Parts: sequence; structure tokens; C-alpha cells
Amino acid sequence: MKWSWKIGTFAGVALYMHATFPLLLGWIALTHWMQSHGLLPALLGISLTVALFVCVVLHEYGHAFAARRFGIATKDITFLLIGGIARLERIPEKPEHELWVALAGPAVNVALASVLGIYLLFSGHFEPVRQIGLTHGMFLERILFANLFLAGFNLIPAFPMDGGRVLRALLAKRMEYKQATRIAAGVGQGSAVILGFIGLFTNPFLVFVALFVWISANQEAALVETKSALGSVLAKDAMIPEFRTLSPQDELSKAVTLVLDGWQQDFPVVDQGRVVGMLLRSDMIASLANGDVRANVDKAMRHDFPVASPAEPLESVFTRLHETEVATMPIIDNGQLLGLVTLGNLAEHMMEQTAMTKAGKMMGNCPIKVDLLTLTGRAVT
Repeated sequence: MKWSWKIGTFAGVALYMHATFPLLLGWIALTHWMQSHGLLPALLGISLTVALFVCVVLHEYGHAFAARRFGIATKDITFLLIGGIARLERIPEKPEHELWVALAGPAVNVALASVLGIYLLFSGHFEPVRQIGLTHGMFLERILFANLFLAGFNLIPAFPMDGGRVLRALLAKRMEYKQATRIAAGVGQGSAVILGFIGLFTNPFLVFVALFVWISANQEAALVETKSALGSVLAKDAMIPEFRTLSPQDELSKAVTLVLDGWQQDFPVVDQGRVVGMLLRSDMIASLANGDVRANVDKAMRHDFPVASPAEPLESVFTRLHETEVATMPIIDNGQLLGLVTLGNLAEHMMEQTAMTKAGKMMGNCPIKVDLLTLTGRAVT
């Protein structure tokens, strides 16, 4: 995630802090200072926030460990203004797996609250609940109630929060995954409207959370729809077989000419028949902005870039393109460059597939049958 700094790697998962988190600490310190006009309360407020976000991180590690149990790696965990995000390598394929992964996070918060509750109960340090607030009350008891709040709030069926994923997993046991996602996303957006309305009269922060939930639910539903449209198509079925390449010794001016003369934006860099790099349009523009018009391609190309095999599912190719800065992926078989797959031609392929599916449904209800080959001008495999 952009504007994030790596804190370290714990249990094999990279942990990042987003730039919005220090802003939250500053706001907490200011709130406590304005209420008490003292340095100690401000420091206690910061300490409470840091402790709370440790619980948030543990919540996300709960997701990560549960996913690892089902063979799914976690790329990284980022904590930011609105909480934490664990980026799983992929969505669990089985609904029961997604259910356990989703529940693992809130379960961690319940466990932390239980431990704190047992300690406070036996130590006799429980204070009346009415004495607990955002800026006052016993430190450990505030952490206890914060964990209970985290568990309960995350279980609201506001997809893509934990509760929304629980809802999708339960629905996916009874219907198609795409339809389950569509329903869960709709419930999530409805929940976002309610949260936003409540936030207008209580806490403006809820409006921000509602906006995040609404956008994320829409994006998640669109992503699942896209993967469903790709279906069982292979990379070779959607690749572009005609393309231009560059050599490491070519000047960037040649790449500019190729961009202006055709459709291609990114170029495989080939040396002695082997792909050794990728020159992206963004990297080329950055080099030209520095005045390196006559610089060689090897000065601006990327040596680390994703590649795909012809038999790789197109859904997998789309997922990897979606998660990287690279919008073009070379299709390579036994070291030979066969073609390119871009986000642009993936979109075109999806539109073709959607149009063919709709045409097939229409013809299924029509007494006069028409061959799809006649409609599309191409063989359907």
C-alpha cells in the first residue's frame, strides 16, 4: 500500500504502518490535551491508542494464521487510520475456509478481552462501566472494552468487513459464489448507508468508515464478477500474438516512436532471444523527464517483472496484474516469448465473453438458432 513504512517482519508476515496512523496519534494527543491541559493525559492517550493498535495487529494476525492453516499465505499487514488490513495471497476457495478465516480475527479480540477480564476480576480492579470513556477510566479496562468493541464492530455484516465475509461464506454454501458476493456487497453498502447516517449525528469518523465500506464492497464485487467472467480461459486464449520488442542497447527515443506509432505502451526487452526486462511507459517517461533521451533501454527497464505460461488460467494472470504496478505480462513458453497480456485486452476479452454469454441466453429462448461463429466472426472453443 502506498504511503506505508515497513515496521518489520513477524511470523513470516511483513508489517507496515500507513502514514495516516501518526495523524491519528496526533489527533488523540490533541483531544486529551484539550480536555485536561496536561502532558501526562496526552501521553496516556497515545499509549492507549498504541496498545489498541497492537490488538488490531493481533486481530489481523489471527486472519493470517487461520489462512495459513488452509495453505494461503499473507502478503503483508498494514495498520492505518481506520484499523488494519491483511492482504491474503488469495481468497479461500471453500466457503467454510473463508468462514474460519473471517472469524479468526474477532476471536483474537474476544480472547484478549477474556484474559484481561479474568485478570481484572481476580485482582479486584474492575471499575463501574459508567466511569469508562474515551479519555478516562482504568487503562486495562479500556483496552478490554475496546477489544469487545472491535470484535462486535467487525462482525457487522458490512462487506468487506469480517461480518460481511462471514455472510458471504454462509451464502456461498447455498448459492453460486458470484451471487453470494453480490448479495453480501449489497448488504454491506446498505450497512454503510446506516453507519454514515448515524455518523452524521454522532461521530464524523463513522462517515469516513461508511465511505470506505461502500467503496470496498463495490470493488470486491466487481473483482469477483471479473474473475467469474474469465472462467476457465487460459492465458494463450487472450494473449496478443503481434507485438514489438526492444533490445537493451536501443535508445529510449525508439521506444517513444513505437508508443506514438501503435497501441503498445509497455515493451518486452529481448537479448539473444531471451526476455531480460520490461520497459514500462511510466518508467520511460520518468527517464525522459530527467533528460535521458539518448539513454539506453537497459537503464530504465525493470529486471523484476511477472511472466505467465500459455496454460496459466487467465483468472490467475488477471489477479497478478491487478496486484502489481505492471499492466503488461509476457507469455513465455520454454524461454520463447509467445505474446502479451494487458489489462486492456483482458477487458476486451471479458466484454466478448459477456456478449457471447448474453447472445447464447437469448438464442436459447429463440426458436430460430444462430451459430455463434456467425455472430462473432471467430471460432468458439
